[in-house]
Amino acid sequence: MMLKKHFGAMAASAALLVGAQGAMAAGHGGEITVAYFLEWPMPFQYAKATGMYEEEMGVKINWVSFDTGTAMSAAMASGDVHISVSQGIPPFVVAASAGQDIQVVDVAVSYSENDNCVVAEALEIDKESAGELAGKKVAVPLGTAAHFGFLEQMNHFGVSLDSLEIVDMAPAESAAALAQGSIDMACGWGGALRRMQEHGNVLLTGAEKEELGILVFDATSAPAGFIAEEGELLSKFLAVTAKANDMWNSGENTAEMLPVIAKDAGMDVADAEATLGNFVFPSAEEQLGEKWLGGGVQSFMKGVADVFVAAGSIDGALDSYEGSVNAAPLTAAHNM
Repeated sequence: MMLKKHFGAMAASAALLVGAQGAMAAGHGGEITVAYFLEWPMPFQYAKATGMYEEEMGVKINWVSFDTGTAMSAAMASGDVHISVSQGIPPFVVAASAGQDIQVVDVAVSYSENDNCVVAEALEIDKESAGELAGKKVAVPLGTAAHFGFLEQMNHFGVSLDSLEIVDMAPAESAAALAQGSIDMACGWGGALRRMQEHGNVLLTGAEKEELGILVFDATSAPAGFIAEEGELLSKFLAVTAKANDMWNSGENTAEMLPVIAKDAGMDVADAEATLGNFVFPSAEEQLGEKWLGGGVQSFMKGVADVFVAAGSIDGALDSYEGSVNAAPLTAAHNM
């Protein structure tokens, strides 16, 4: 899940986390705490609601919902959370860049079609005429994957940021502003993006963005100390997640899984189905390939960090984010 606050605040918060972060306490007393988001439907919630995780892992799981990826980072730094499901890459990169020892262990969800920028229909601007955006007013939720995607799209089209009036605005607000005609382009995700598209068009499809290396995905993350101490337990968690994803991806279990997922996500079935329609859940085998944990995630995180360093949003980036990805638990899960 992506943050909806200014990226500078994220960077400041992450810097504070490093001093508070200590080694994960040995043992967990037969229970662990897992962070997730409401109104963000995913197949793992079927496994969560039906007890599949506890049955496979043999521990009690305390599921705690969060509002932001930064809050997840803080909870992992303090040792209050052992695993975070679907943490957004920008808040993860902020924390890792500030020195927090957390690692990506799987790709929770890819949603290139569920995160984009929409140009007001009255302008009749598409990818062939993107240069006409110069001088226009754009609403962007700073510090999010949507912000990074916006920057990369403008770079691709050769549109100077200095030529735009950029305002920091949450997607729900910018969707309303786009409908009212008070802005020319809005960037966001989820339901807000669907409302934006009622009044405009995207410049690039999700597939076209991926071809340019503009990935939009969330990760499952965990403190490096917990991974080192409880690698087998984490692998069992990832194996259950992969099984739930495979069940969903088969298309054979939708009728059974969808209402359970929707209820657990705090959504009605129709909204959950619409959101899931723009989500992709890569298999464990796909995640272990070069596009994802085999190199693509590390390169992408470095790109995100460098872009925000250039924008003055964080003080500095790591030389490499290779150490911020640990594929061993997922590899073990895939072989179970």
